[in-house]
Amino acid sequence: MTECSQARAGARATDRRWLLPLALAAAVFGAGCGDKGEAGKGAPAGPPPAEVGVVNVALRPVGLVTELPGRLEASRVAQVRARVAGIVLKRLFVEGSDVKAGQPLFQIDSAPYQATVSSAQATLARAQANLTQASAQVERYKPLVEANAVSKQDYVNAVSAQKQAEADVAAAKASVQSGQINLGYAAVTAPISGRIGRALVTEGALVGQGEATPLALVQQINPMYVNFTQSTTDVLQLRRAIASGKFKRSGGDAASVRIVLEDGSAYPQPGRLLFSDLSVDPTSGQITLRAEVPNPTGLLLPGMYVRVRLEQAETPTGIVVPQQAVTRGTAGDSVMVVGADGKVSPRPVKVGAAAEGGSWVILEGLQTGEMVMVDGFQKLRGNAPVKPVPWQPPGSAPAAAGSAPAGASAPARVASAAR
Repeated sequence: MTECSQARAGARATDRRWLLPLALAAAVFGAGCGDKGEAGKGAPAGPPPAEVGVVNVALRPVGLVTELPGRLEASRVAQVRARVAGIVLKRLFVEGSDVKAGQPLFQIDSAPYQATVSSAQATLARAQANLTQASAQVERYKPLVEANAVSKQDYVNAVSAQKQAEADVAAAKASVQSGQINLGYAAVTAPISGRIGRALVTEGALVGQGEATPLALVQQINPMYVNFTQSTTDVLQLRRAIASGKFKRSGGDAASVRIVLEDGSAYPQPGRLLFSDLSVDPTSGQITLRAEVPNPTGLLLPGMYVRVRLEQAETPTGIVVPQQAVTRGTAGDSVMVVGADGKVSPRPVKVGAAAEGGSWVILEGLQTGEMVMVDGFQKLRGNAPVKPVPWQPPGSAPAAAGSAPAGASAPARVASAAR
């Protein structure tokens, strides 16, 4: 056998030795691939759609609420002043307490005024005595002058003396009355009922010397006034909308007023609009308005900053959505609408005034029956579909299993949000 024949025989032997291991490896690999394919057929295609809270769009009458800044003011304010000069002897009230009209507040030294009254009374008594004498003289001269027993000049002098005595009596009475008035001013009383602040003077102070010295301040805080302003642009637009029939005036000629305190809490007592000024401030273009708010507990204090929610009109076909559903920006306002296929798309809308309960009134851009997304924005993944579920306002009871779909229960939730 030649060297070439021996080499070819060795190669064929080597191929036969590797053939069996290669066949076994191919069989094992093929079985593994087959198992993986079978397992892949039962695996889920992807995660389930994300649940997002939605409300169903529904038309209903909605009050248009305008929120404006305002300041509280006492309905009646009276400064307690010293109307006569003297030394303050006593303070007769507790600072910060409620006082009644006519209640004594301060006592000024009344001795000089008592002496003045006594002197005026003595002068009155002397004048009355002179009048008695002059009247008797006239009575004696009257028959004598008729009989020509006295001259007519003497009779005229007697009558003149009587008239002068009567004038002296009238002047003395006026002096007594003036002295009694000043004596009464020595006891300083409350001009109105209300709450009195701190005393502006102390015992021993000289007051009323050349001016009416302020002694204290009494303010009537039930009810309270709240003064606020509204731009003429808003007023004109509102009046045009009411005239065209788009809106109607809320509550006839009255307007509902609600107060929001500095901490964000709503004041429970509603108020009423008293008047709106007839003139416009030329520097700011604002109209001044005033409302009256009950304050039986004294929670509201003069000078407090509040927010006034004024309902001047209402629309019969309003759409209300929670504020968190609306994205507001310089390019416009928009909401996220969930379609029938579960896809979410932005929708530009026209937002009107704020409604009660932290909601916005949507004037344009939405149709009845559409689902507006309220929460779950962080769950959105591109154009992936979502699963709409009824939105639950914070603090409300969770929806029970098997509850109605979002479209059936949304109007009630929207109404509660507006309240």
